[in-house]
Amino acid sequence: MEENQNTLKTNRILSGMRPTGKLHIGHYFGVLVNWLKFQEDSSYEKYYMIADWHAFFSEATNKEFNLKKVTLDILIDWLSAGIDPNKVVIFRQSDVPEHLELHIILSALTPMSWLERNPTYKDALENIKNKDIRNYAFFGYPVLQTADIVLYKADTVPVGEDQLPHLELAREIVRRFNYYYGLTFPEPQSILTKAAKILGIDRRKMSKSYNNAIYLSDSSDEVNKKVMSMITDESRIKKTDPGHPDICNVFSYWNIFESDKEKIEWVKRSCIKAEIGCVQCKRELAKKINEFLEPIREKRSYYENHKDELYDILEEGKKKAKQLAVKTIEEVKDRIKI
Repeated sequence: MEENQNTLKTNRILSGMRPTGKLHIGHYFGVLVNWLKFQEDSSYEKYYMIADWHAFFSEATNKEFNLKKVTLDILIDWLSAGIDPNKVVIFRQSDVPEHLELHIILSALTPMSWLERNPTYKDALENIKNKDIRNYAFFGYPVLQTADIVLYKADTVPVGEDQLPHLELAREIVRRFNYYYGLTFPEPQSILTKAAKILGIDRRKMSKSYNNAIYLSDSSDEVNKKVMSMITDESRIKKTDPGHPDICNVFSYWNIFESDKEKIEWVKRSCIKAEIGCVQCKRELAKKINEFLEPIREKRSYYENHKDELYDILEEGKKKAKQLAVKTIEEVKDRIKI
């Protein structure tokens, strides 16, 4: 089987994000940094998907949720961060109806027990209380994820370690299809990506729902305000008290936004020796974050004033994605004799 699988090797990457709101710096360092690296690697074809059907699955009963708006918002975030439509295929999931068609076909081969053991689904049921996710579509979203990948016969999926169970489930579904209908899809393999751990300004997970995020679209004043409100070393009451940078969230940001190691060491040493206070440290950090965000803001301003280009990018991505998708669906229908 390994030899046969090699005959299906495509060197094609599929990755995506759900458009549920503005992207924050956690998204940038957790996902976009790796996407930017991959887009410079000419040995792969790259397909980056705005997963709007997946977003709808968790927001279907939210009448205030504007999926069209957040789709454009996330596209602007991607482009502003440097994702280049000349190097990758950017497309909207709902523009390619073959995703749902393959989803239905694969769902007929996926035992419910496989979905019930999905750790992400269990975690969502326990922790998401403000959304109605006890529905058929959300329960079966891993099948759509599998369809998203194999519709393009992507053999490579960049993931963090927490997403490995999703990919293993996708491989199981692929094996089941290939067993019944012949070798059709490559088993998608993971590329483990490193992500800088960046917490929210309150030291919890950075999240829109916690109101603790610094967004790629934040103004300099908003960044200043958020950074100045960050929780620091709670044991440091006065400026003259020695600090503990290794447990301070503000210092963890310095490790991400400052490239000069000598500067980082100076901040650490000055904190420990109480030579600088938290207020000064925050002000300098806010300056570094604003320097990082400024070119992103400039690109954002451009695309917000040239939205026609956004629709052109989505239309071009749709054409390229459908070329592969239609070919795959035709092959699948031939295999299952429909």
